[in-house]
Amino acid sequence: MALEWRPNDPRSSLAGQILVASRNLVDPNFFRTVLLILEHGTGALGVVLNRPTAVSIADVVPDWLPLSAQPAVVFQGGPVERTAAIALARPVTRVDPDRAWFTQVIDQPGRELGLVNLSAPPSELAGIIRDLRIFSGYAGWNPGQLEGEIQGGGWLVLDHDAFDPLTSDPATLWNQASSIAASGQGVRAQDGPVVQNN
Repeated sequence: MALEWRPNDPRSSLAGQILVASRNLVDPNFFRTVLLILEHGTGALGVVLNRPTAVSIADVVPDWLPLSAQPAVVFQGGPVERTAAIALARPVTRVDPDRAWFTQVIDQPGRELGLVNLSAPPSELAGIIRDLRIFSGYAGWNPGQLEGEIQGGGWLVLDHDAFDPLTSDPATLWNQASSIAASGQGVRAQDGPVVQNN
């Protein structure tokens, strides 16, 4: 199945979608990875969901531990700016869109997920967010680069509701995602988008 790709068409954005590294992708940065795309426009930005590190949240940012998802460790989000921290969490209640500390990435009812500004006081977010996960670094693509990698068969694109991106068992995430992709359920693009120039 092909996905029509039209630059500047918000309906063709991959933001909030899952990328699954195909067996053909041998880049060690992305071998057997599952990513959540956070932004997709002129370029793309995402985080690897299945690379937990041995670094405990309690050791580096203990104030965030009560809000953290299990396993409560920092995840390696990607090869770019590994000293940068990106946090995802689920809102407990409807979040005021004017709040500067939370930006919605997935807004499907019951599966909401967003970016959390880690400069916010954790105590003020208690009861507002849950399942916080912190990523060190991120994956980034220049304009057209991700589309080319998908077109070349490096990535499969799944709908975000195919499985839990913040699972407590990240070691099984690639196998789960690959099985879902093989079944064709929830697959948005297997053989990549057809790039259209508007």
